[in-house]
Amino acid sequence: MRKSVFAIVLVTAICGALPARAQEGAAPFDADLQRLAEILGTLHYLRGICGANEGAKWRNEMQALIDAETPSGERRARMIAGFNRGYNGFQQTYRVCTPAANVAIRRYIEEGAKISRDLTARYAN
Repeated sequence: MRKSVFAIVLVTAICGALPARAQEGAAPFDADLQRLAEILGTLHYLRGICGANEGAKWRNEMQALIDAETPSGERRARMIAGFNRGYNGFQQTYRVCTPAANVAIRRYIEEGAKISRDLTARYAN
């Protein structure tokens, strides 16, 4: 599981290495970043109700992603909306930790790790 979490954190470092854009238009990897933001929001909620005692770890990972990518305007709003969508979507579904919530956590960590690996392979220098 640490390996998967490491892969998610790795994307934060990658975003800092991505080429700067002259305009604030959509980047080819924006859909992946928005999905990753949604996953981070989901993990922030689910890990909290499942007693992981991680505090603001996943929110901090989201902040690090935003800090590394430095989006502004609409791009920033979409990333934040993705995080909130992930958090709120599961907040409406799960009030307590269940076996299904634990399965969801594992799947989202795996998906986040895959997105991170794919971004690394495609866009890192």
